[in-house]
Amino acid sequence: MTISRRSFLATTAFAMTGAALAVPPMIFGKDEVPALLDHILLGCNDLDKGIAFVEEQAGVRAAFGGVHPGRGTRNALLSLGEKHYLEIIAPDPAQPNASESLSLALKKLTVPRLVGWAAHPGDLDVFAKKLRDAGLAFEGPRPGSRQRPDGRTLSWKTLTLADDKQGVLPFFIQWSADSIHPSADAPPGCKIVRFEIAGPDSGELRRLCKLLDLDVPVSQSDRLQLRAHIAGPSGKELELTS
Repeated sequence: MTISRRSFLATTAFAMTGAALAVPPMIFGKDEVPALLDHILLGCNDLDKGIAFVEEQAGVRAAFGGVHPGRGTRNALLSLGEKHYLEIIAPDPAQPNASESLSLALKKLTVPRLVGWAAHPGDLDVFAKKLRDAGLAFEGPRPGSRQRPDGRTLSWKTLTLADDKQGVLPFFIQWSADSIHPSADAPPGCKIVRFEIAGPDSGELRRLCKLLDLDVPVSQSDRLQLRAHIAGPSGKELELTS
């Protein structure tokens, strides 16, 4: 799926050097998931290892989703409930010469981590007009597609903000009417129970989220960060951060 390469490089620069920061345990109460959340992206340097990591922590094995020709990446998917899913994204070894910066950055990750998220605001052309009227710069909507292992093609349009606060704000997606939403037939059994964003200026993040109609929880943090909590079967839990 589409993700801002600029944002990914900014938010994961510390990880590429192996200097991961200690993150305190996340304590959640009731389910807190943004209504417009479409999917979250977990980046890793090897897809098989990323699938194994998620399976060990969450108790469900993600299914291979497909490749992104020309972008140098491939993915695996896991349903997180109705209209929500996890996309594990990694370099595609069949495209060793891909120069796409996202693929190159993923190769340098030392541990799996969140690298972005997508929201579905409805008609992207209508949403684009709203952003334009509000004076927010953006790119798109742009078409995208991917062929599934069963031969069916998924199609979508995406819109990205010119300033997405280093990937803490989402990109926006509209699936084509004839495409099956990945959450519908990706391996089930897991549920996302909380997703939040955090940053040093939580007030500004809340202002932007209100402008974008995003009901995502916002926390104070010393750096910009994505945080997710996923519940799996038999008490399994998976906590992810950027």
